[in-house]
Amino acid sequence: MSKEPTKPSESLVQELLAERRDLKVALERLRLELADVRSTSSGPDPRVRDLTAEVERLRYQLAHSRAEVGLLREERDELRLGVERVLDQIAKA
Repeated sequence: MSKEPTKPSESLVQELLAERRDLKVALERLRLELADVRSTSSGPDPRVRDLTAEVERLRYQLAHSRAEVGLLREERDELRLGVERVLDQIAKA
């Protein structure tokens, strides 16, 4: 009672072979497109260099502003101490 396994229909096999051919063609097209893109690109985007320089300039400006704020705080504290001393002297007088 040996039964031969059921074979896929001939049309299914043809459909799968056609799909395989289509996928191979699509793959080759994508490979060619990738090679074309790689050959036309000339390295990193030139805007990256400009943006990196801008970031560096802004970091320097931020550091400078932070230092200036520190100096202004010191001046404010000194003025506050001076005003308190003057007020103490006026109160004692």
